[in-house]
Amino acid sequence: MMTRPKGKERFIYLFLVFSGYATLTILCVIMGYIFLKGIGHVSLDFLTQSPRKMGAEGGIFPVIVGTLYFVALTVLIAAPIGVGAAIYLNEYTREGTITKIIRFGTELLAGIPSIIFGLFGYAFFVVLLGDFTQGWSLLSGALTATCMVLPTIVRTSEEALKSVPRALREASLALGATKWQTIYKIVLPTGLPGILTGIILGIGRAIGETAALLLTLGGSLLLPQSIFHGTRTLSMHLYMVAMETGNMDAAFATGVILIIIVLLINFTANYLIKKLINRNSTAAIRR
Repeated sequence: MMTRPKGKERFIYLFLVFSGYATLTILCVIMGYIFLKGIGHVSLDFLTQSPRKMGAEGGIFPVIVGTLYFVALTVLIAAPIGVGAAIYLNEYTREGTITKIIRFGTELLAGIPSIIFGLFGYAFFVVLLGDFTQGWSLLSGALTATCMVLPTIVRTSEEALKSVPRALREASLALGATKWQTIYKIVLPTGLPGILTGIILGIGRAIGETAALLLTLGGSLLLPQSIFHGTRTLSMHLYMVAMETGNMDAAFATGVILIIIVLLINFTANYLIKKLINRNSTAAIRR
């Protein structure tokens, strides 16, 4: 039976409790303020109409579609590269100079300010590769966002793969499976919840980014017809409406929709992760 902490331990315990509730309070205050200011301006017309007068009037339907396209394209590019790099680092290499350089480069990439990614994306993807990306476009923005979220996906996926017991790998190899079959059939399914967590964190950074996308995504208010057309995300639209038109009601309403989309993505991902964990646990018991 657990005993109640006393003295110094009790002080630390109370401090940790305070920290937890303080974090939750800050989150509730921020979300509550945004919802209080913006929910009254959210309507069916706001969700289904196109923006007018630089976003000061009308709705945000093209912006919502552009956000979803941007997130999907970024994940489609970043997830295979990030997970592949994590598999290489954890499964195919030994600790040495090369792995240290790769990990150092990944950590360095994570610390670069987003505006630097924006300048790089503009110079490389928009200007230098403009014939391929068509300049300011969804593709240029997604490639820039990929550079930003790769460190998160790589490091989180690598830790998820490290958490898979070595005994599972040895048992699979002992039964005659190849290394890739072991990774594909055993390691990846077991580490998938942690990998998905890294991808979710990457999505969170990408969907909330503004500075880098202003230089690469284009900021068009039209409905994107392909990955070679420009668009804007909800975070970009919120910033540009607030700063350029001064319509704070539309900005707060956009913030409400952005929060709802982020919550939906997180709740859906958490549900899938729990389902995967339960399925893996059931499969392990049956084996």
